[in-house]
Amino acid sequence: MSEASEKQAASPGGGIGVVIVAAGRGARAGQADGPKQYQRIGGRAVIAHTLDIFLSHPLIGPVVVAIHADDAELLQRAAGTHAERLITVIGGMSRQASVRLGLLALRDQAPAKVLVHDAVRPFVDAGLIDRTIEAIGERQGALPALPVADTLKRESATGMIDETVSRSGLHAAQTPQGFPFWPLLAAHEKAHHLGKTEFTDDAAIAEWAQIPVKIVPGSPDNVKLTWARDIALADQRLSSAQQRFPDIRTGNGYDVHAFEPGDHVTLCGVAIPYDRKLSGHSDADVGLHALTDALLATCGAGDIGTHFPPSDPQWKGAASKIFVEHAAKLVRERGGRIANADITLICEAPRVGPHRAAMTEALSAMLGIAPERISIKATTNEKLGFVGRGEGIAAIATASVVYPGEVPA
Repeated sequence: MSEASEKQAASPGGGIGVVIVAAGRGARAGQADGPKQYQRIGGRAVIAHTLDIFLSHPLIGPVVVAIHADDAELLQRAAGTHAERLITVIGGMSRQASVRLGLLALRDQAPAKVLVHDAVRPFVDAGLIDRTIEAIGERQGALPALPVADTLKRESATGMIDETVSRSGLHAAQTPQGFPFWPLLAAHEKAHHLGKTEFTDDAAIAEWAQIPVKIVPGSPDNVKLTWARDIALADQRLSSAQQRFPDIRTGNGYDVHAFEPGDHVTLCGVAIPYDRKLSGHSDADVGLHALTDALLATCGAGDIGTHFPPSDPQWKGAASKIFVEHAAKLVRERGGRIANADITLICEAPRVGPHRAAMTEALSAMLGIAPERISIKATTNEKLGFVGRGEGIAAIATASVVYPGEVPA
């Protein structure tokens, strides 16, 4: 299990909390088509793309959206089927005020960690979310940022160049910014009661409240849509992508294990009572081993033996869900979204059918995808070969993953 997964499991709030800030009026972008978070790019509202990424991420729990009082219907239309998962609050007169109100709405859920994200950054990806979550500590925040590349000039009162500012150590901040929940809420409450309203992001409030913040690598694609031209370029980017071949990759995996004396077989994360077990260095879950290889194949990351060599004693008897979750994490770090997982178990016994639903549920939790995107099938080998003689079980797995970008020409 990844560090982020382990910390999520320990969270009393059942996942990472998220506050999405969407209460702005977007004056710089023009309002002819409404606030910029509801303007359409690639045929959908900007905020709809943002919600897609967070609500499909397996570590994300409660999501609060801070909106303007006039925008409830706009959010309902933009969110579509996501609407029932959202907690909606009316934001304040500033970004800082809206974030505070969003955090207050999360108090009952009490997540251990919280991410704060601008609704108008629709190109955030799962890898960036993972990096941010993993850098959050008990008293440490995390800020995705990019080193400043342009030469910086300070302007004098007369409009002339006053000085050239060294860009050494300077970074352009992005969101989502991540923090331990209670310290961030306390910092916002303290700033509110002291009338300090000048903070433009949560890292600035954390700095003021003496909460250390670690910088993690941002993403050049994670742009904030500020001006009308930004929205036009985002629409062009998505519309062009829709006219090209998306980068959908398919990986295959195969594994086989022999029987040995025992009292159960573990298949696809489910223990099935049986008079034998599968022989292997780990728990010998042949289905999950095949799926791990299939996921790794979609991003050219080697095979299960590369990451979990059988010669390493730490994997002796290990639960194979660790291998699948590791492979899924590597996929997400590369911006991939798992679209489908298909496993065929080849055995004469035990019977798989009675356990199929439990297997599907287990895989859904491991991969962070809906059960209808998972297929588990079983077949015999018609009494042929080692499987037909009841000497072991084989498995074939296929994974389909959608990656950012398009298939190279």
